[in-house]
Amino acid sequence: MFEFDPNGSYVMPAHFGPRRFNPKSSGWYHDVTAMVVSYLTDREELARYLPEPFEVGEEALVSVFYARNRQVDWLAGHGYNMIAVNASAVFNGASDQLTGEYTLIMWENLTDPILTGRELQGIPKVYADIPDPSVIAGKWQASASHFGHKIVDMAITDLVDATEEEIEAGHKAQADSTPMAWRYLPGVSGFGQTTSEPTAYPSENVFTSVRVGTGSLEWHELTWEQNPTQFHIVNALAALPILEFRPALITEGSTNLIIMDRLPRAIS
Repeated sequence: MFEFDPNGSYVMPAHFGPRRFNPKSSGWYHDVTAMVVSYLTDREELARYLPEPFEVGEEALVSVFYARNRQVDWLAGHGYNMIAVNASAVFNGASDQLTGEYTLIMWENLTDPILTGRELQGIPKVYADIPDPSVIAGKWQASASHFGHKIVDMAITDLVDATEEEIEAGHKAQADSTPMAWRYLPGVSGFGQTTSEPTAYPSENVFTSVRVGTGSLEWHELTWEQNPTQFHIVNALAALPILEFRPALITEGSTNLIIMDRLPRAIS
Protein backbone atom coordinates (compact mmCIF):
# COMPACT_ATOMS: atom_id res chain seq x y z
CA MET A 1 0.00 0.00 0.00
CA PHE A 2 1.25 3.49 -0.88
CA GLU A 3 2.45 5.60 2.04
CA PHE A 4 3.50 9.24 1.99
CA ASP A 5 7.07 10.11 2.91
CA PRO A 6 6.82 13.14 5.23
CA ASN A 7 10.14 14.38 3.82
CA GLY A 8 9.18 13.88 0.18
CA SER A 9 8.24 16.61 -2.31
CA TYR A 10 4.97 15.63 -3.98
CA VAL A 11 2.71 17.00 -6.67
CA MET A 12 -0.45 15.38 -7.99
CA PRO A 13 -0.79 12.50 -8.70
CA ALA A 14 1.17 11.91 -5.48
CA HIS A 15 0.62 8.13 -5.33
CA PHE A 16 3.38 7.60 -7.92
CA GLY A 17 5.90 8.90 -5.42
CA PRO A 18 7.85 12.11 -4.79
CA ARG A 19 9.11 14.28 -7.60
CA ARG A 20 12.24 12.93 -9.29
CA PHE A 21 15.25 15.24 -9.24
CA ASN A 22 17.88 14.79 -11.94
CA PRO A 23 21.47 15.93 -11.27
CA LYS A 24 21.34 17.78 -14.62
CA SER A 25 18.35 19.81 -13.44
CA SER A 26 18.60 23.33 -12.07
CA GLY A 27 16.61 26.55 -12.03
CA TRP A 28 18.45 27.98 -15.03
CA TYR A 29 16.67 29.05 -18.20
CA HIS A 30 19.69 29.42 -20.47
CA ASP A 31 18.09 31.19 -23.45
CA VAL A 32 15.47 33.81 -22.60
CA THR A 33 14.24 36.52 -24.95
CA ALA A 34 11.90 38.97 -23.24
CA MET A 35 9.68 41.92 -24.14
CA VAL A 36 8.45 44.33 -21.46
CA VAL A 37 5.79 47.00 -22.04
CA SER A 38 4.99 49.12 -18.98
CA TYR A 39 2.44 51.84 -18.41
CA LEU A 40 1.08 54.11 -15.71
CA THR A 41 -2.51 53.45 -14.68
CA ASP A 42 -5.07 54.72 -12.16
CA ARG A 43 -3.93 53.98 -8.59
CA GLU A 44 -7.37 53.34 -7.13
CA GLU A 45 -8.40 51.05 -9.98
CA LEU A 46 -5.19 49.02 -9.68
CA ALA A 47 -5.54 48.76 -5.89
CA ARG A 48 -8.80 46.81 -6.35
CA TYR A 49 -6.75 43.74 -7.33
CA LEU A 50 -4.13 43.82 -4.56
CA PRO A 51 -5.22 41.97 -1.40
CA GLU A 52 -4.14 43.29 1.99
CA PRO A 53 -1.46 43.84 3.17
CA PHE A 54 -0.29 44.66 -0.38
CA GLU A 55 -0.45 48.26 -1.54
CA VAL A 56 0.23 49.90 -4.88
CA GLY A 57 3.87 50.97 -5.17
CA GLU A 58 5.26 54.47 -5.44
CA GLU A 59 3.89 54.65 -8.97
CA ALA A 60 0.83 52.76 -10.23
CA LEU A 61 2.76 50.86 -12.89
CA VAL A 62 1.56 47.82 -14.82
CA SER A 63 4.19 45.75 -16.67
CA VAL A 64 3.26 43.25 -19.36
CA PHE A 65 6.14 40.80 -19.65
CA TYR A 66 6.57 38.36 -22.54
CA ALA A 67 9.28 35.67 -22.44
CA ARG A 68 10.35 33.01 -24.90
CA ASN A 69 12.09 30.48 -22.66
CA ARG A 70 14.42 27.94 -24.23
CA GLN A 71 17.02 25.46 -22.89
CA VAL A 72 15.23 25.10 -19.55
CA ASP A 73 17.23 22.77 -17.30
CA TRP A 74 14.37 21.36 -15.20
CA LEU A 75 12.46 20.59 -18.44
CA ALA A 76 15.45 18.64 -19.85
CA GLY A 77 16.12 21.40 -22.36
CA HIS A 78 12.54 21.93 -23.49
CA GLY A 79 10.96 25.38 -23.38
CA TYR A 80 7.75 27.38 -23.36
CA ASN A 81 6.39 30.90 -23.81
CA MET A 82 4.66 33.14 -21.29
CA ILE A 83 3.01 36.52 -20.81
CA ALA A 84 2.72 37.93 -17.27
CA VAL A 85 0.98 41.04 -15.98
CA ASN A 86 2.65 42.57 -12.92
CA ALA A 87 1.72 45.54 -10.74
CA SER A 88 4.21 47.62 -8.79
CA ALA A 89 3.55 46.83 -5.13
CA VAL A 90 4.77 46.99 -1.56
CA PHE A 91 4.06 44.35 1.06
CA ASN A 92 3.51 45.70 4.56
CA GLY A 93 3.30 42.51 6.60
CA ALA A 94 3.78 41.85 10.28
CA SER A 95 7.17 40.22 9.62
CA ASP A 96 8.07 41.09 6.02
CA GLN A 97 8.45 44.52 4.44
CA LEU A 98 9.02 44.05 0.70
CA THR A 99 9.00 46.17 -2.44
CA GLY A 100 8.60 44.75 -5.91
CA GLU A 101 5.94 43.50 -8.28
CA TYR A 102 2.71 41.63 -7.58
CA THR A 103 1.76 39.15 -10.29
CA LEU A 104 -1.83 39.70 -11.34
CA ILE A 105 -1.80 36.82 -13.83
CA MET A 106 0.68 34.74 -15.82
CA TRP A 107 -0.30 32.97 -19.03
CA GLU A 108 1.87 30.06 -20.21
CA ASN A 109 1.57 27.62 -23.10
CA LEU A 110 2.81 24.49 -21.28
CA THR A 111 1.08 22.55 -18.50
CA ASP A 112 4.18 21.57 -16.49
CA PRO A 113 5.29 25.07 -15.41
CA ILE A 114 1.67 26.10 -14.88
CA LEU A 115 1.05 23.33 -12.35
CA THR A 116 4.35 23.64 -10.47
CA GLY A 117 4.12 27.43 -10.37
CA ARG A 118 0.54 27.39 -9.05
CA GLU A 119 0.95 24.60 -6.51
CA LEU A 120 4.49 25.20 -5.25
CA GLN A 121 5.02 28.95 -5.60
CA GLY A 122 1.51 30.36 -5.57
CA ILE A 123 1.87 32.16 -8.91
CA PRO A 124 -1.53 32.73 -10.60
CA LYS A 125 -0.80 30.82 -13.80
CA VAL A 126 -3.31 29.86 -16.49
CA TYR A 127 -3.08 28.48 -20.02
CA ALA A 128 -3.05 30.43 -23.29
CA ASP A 129 -1.78 29.95 -26.83
CA ILE A 130 1.37 32.07 -27.03
CA PRO A 131 3.37 31.92 -30.27
CA ASP A 132 6.99 32.96 -30.65
CA PRO A 133 7.41 36.70 -31.26
CA SER A 134 7.57 38.03 -34.79
CA VAL A 135 10.07 40.65 -35.93
CA ILE A 136 9.19 42.54 -39.11
CA ALA A 137 11.13 45.61 -40.21
CA GLY A 138 12.40 46.11 -36.68
CA LYS A 139 8.96 45.82 -35.06
CA TRP A 140 8.65 43.14 -32.39
CA GLN A 141 5.19 41.70 -31.81
CA ALA A 142 3.79 39.11 -29.38
CA SER A 143 0.31 37.96 -28.44
CA ALA A 144 -1.79 35.53 -26.45
CA SER A 145 -5.14 33.91 -27.23
CA HIS A 146 -7.46 31.22 -25.89
CA PHE A 147 -10.17 29.24 -27.67
CA GLY A 148 -9.13 31.07 -30.82
CA HIS A 149 -9.84 34.54 -29.42
CA LYS A 150 -7.15 37.17 -28.84
CA ILE A 151 -6.36 38.22 -25.26
CA VAL A 152 -3.63 40.78 -25.81
CA ASP A 153 -1.32 42.14 -28.51
CA MET A 154 1.93 43.86 -27.62
CA ALA A 155 4.55 45.51 -29.80
CA ILE A 156 7.86 47.34 -29.46
CA THR A 157 9.44 49.60 -32.11
CA ASP A 158 12.22 52.19 -32.45
CA LEU A 159 14.75 50.02 -30.62
CA VAL A 160 18.18 51.29 -29.62
CA ASP A 161 20.87 49.75 -27.43
CA ALA A 162 20.52 50.66 -23.78
CA THR A 163 23.20 52.92 -22.32
CA GLU A 164 25.49 51.75 -19.53
CA GLU A 165 23.60 54.05 -17.16
CA GLU A 166 20.25 52.51 -18.14
CA ILE A 167 21.61 48.98 -17.71
CA GLU A 168 23.08 49.81 -14.32
CA ALA A 169 19.78 51.39 -13.22
CA GLY A 170 17.94 48.27 -14.37
CA HIS A 171 20.25 45.99 -12.38
CA LYS A 172 19.76 48.10 -9.26
CA ALA A 173 15.98 48.13 -9.68
CA GLN A 174 15.97 44.36 -10.09
CA ALA A 175 18.14 43.85 -6.99
CA ASP A 176 15.73 45.97 -4.94
CA SER A 177 12.60 44.28 -6.31
CA THR A 178 10.92 41.05 -5.15
CA PRO A 179 8.37 39.20 -7.31
CA MET A 180 5.29 38.41 -5.21
CA ALA A 181 1.91 36.74 -5.61
CA TRP A 182 -0.96 35.11 -3.70
CA ARG A 183 -1.26 31.34 -3.28
CA TYR A 184 -4.95 30.46 -3.13
CA LEU A 185 -6.09 26.83 -3.22
CA PRO A 186 -9.85 26.31 -2.96
CA GLY A 187 -11.51 23.59 -0.96
CA VAL A 188 -12.85 20.46 -2.62
CA SER A 189 -15.92 21.34 -4.74
CA GLY A 190 -14.58 24.88 -5.12
CA PHE A 191 -16.05 26.35 -1.95
CA GLY A 192 -13.98 27.54 0.98
CA GLN A 193 -10.22 27.35 0.91
CA THR A 194 -7.38 25.07 1.90
CA THR A 195 -4.62 27.68 1.47
CA SER A 196 -4.68 31.46 1.17
CA GLU A 197 -1.33 33.18 1.66
CA PRO A 198 0.98 35.74 0.05
CA THR A 199 4.21 34.43 -1.44
CA ALA A 200 7.56 35.68 -2.73
CA TYR A 201 9.48 33.95 -5.52
CA PRO A 202 12.88 35.60 -6.12
CA SER A 203 14.80 35.16 -9.38
CA GLU A 204 17.96 36.48 -10.99
CA ASN A 205 18.72 37.49 -14.57
CA VAL A 206 21.90 37.73 -16.60
CA PHE A 207 21.53 39.96 -19.66
CA THR A 208 23.64 39.69 -22.81
CA SER A 209 21.63 42.30 -24.70
CA VAL A 210 19.32 45.12 -23.59
CA ARG A 211 17.47 47.41 -26.00
CA VAL A 212 15.05 50.23 -25.29
CA GLY A 213 12.13 51.19 -27.49
CA THR A 214 8.56 52.40 -27.77
CA GLY A 215 5.88 49.99 -26.55
CA SER A 216 2.22 49.60 -27.42
CA LEU A 217 -0.46 47.31 -26.08
CA GLU A 218 -4.01 46.27 -26.99
CA TRP A 219 -6.28 44.28 -24.70
CA HIS A 220 -9.23 42.52 -26.37
CA GLU A 221 -12.46 42.57 -24.40
CA LEU A 222 -14.10 39.14 -24.43
CA THR A 223 -17.47 37.53 -23.77
CA TRP A 224 -18.24 34.41 -21.75
CA GLU A 225 -18.90 32.55 -25.00
CA GLN A 226 -15.44 33.47 -26.34
CA ASN A 227 -13.42 32.66 -23.22
CA PRO A 228 -15.64 31.26 -20.45
CA THR A 229 -12.89 30.78 -17.82
CA GLN A 230 -10.83 33.94 -18.34
CA PHE A 231 -13.03 36.64 -19.89
CA HIS A 232 -13.54 38.44 -16.55
CA ILE A 233 -9.77 38.60 -16.01
CA VAL A 234 -9.05 39.95 -19.49
CA ASN A 235 -11.85 42.52 -19.27
CA ALA A 236 -10.62 43.72 -15.86
CA LEU A 237 -7.14 44.30 -17.28
CA ALA A 238 -8.58 45.98 -20.35
CA ALA A 239 -10.52 48.37 -18.10
CA LEU A 240 -7.36 49.67 -16.40
CA PRO A 241 -6.64 52.99 -18.10
CA ILE A 242 -3.33 53.42 -19.90
CA LEU A 243 -2.29 56.91 -18.79
CA GLU A 244 1.30 56.91 -20.01
CA PHE A 245 3.61 54.35 -21.58
CA ARG A 246 7.09 54.03 -20.15
CA PRO A 247 10.18 52.98 -22.19
CA ALA A 248 9.80 49.40 -23.39
CA LEU A 249 12.52 46.75 -23.27
CA ILE A 250 13.82 43.84 -25.32
CA THR A 251 16.30 41.71 -23.39
CA GLU A 252 18.24 38.56 -24.15
CA GLY A 253 20.09 36.40 -21.66
CA SER A 254 19.36 33.79 -19.01
CA THR A 255 17.26 33.47 -15.85
CA ASN A 256 17.65 31.45 -12.66
CA LEU A 257 14.49 30.61 -10.69
CA ILE A 258 16.17 28.63 -7.90
CA ILE A 259 18.35 30.79 -5.64
CA MET A 260 19.32 28.58 -2.73
CA ASP A 261 19.53 31.36 -0.13
CA ARG A 262 16.28 32.98 -1.36
CA LEU A 263 13.88 30.17 -2.19
CA PRO A 264 10.16 30.80 -2.82
CA ARG A 265 8.33 31.16 0.48
CA ALA A 266 5.18 32.31 2.16
CA ILE A 267 5.45 35.85 3.52
CA SER A 268 3.60 37.39 6.42
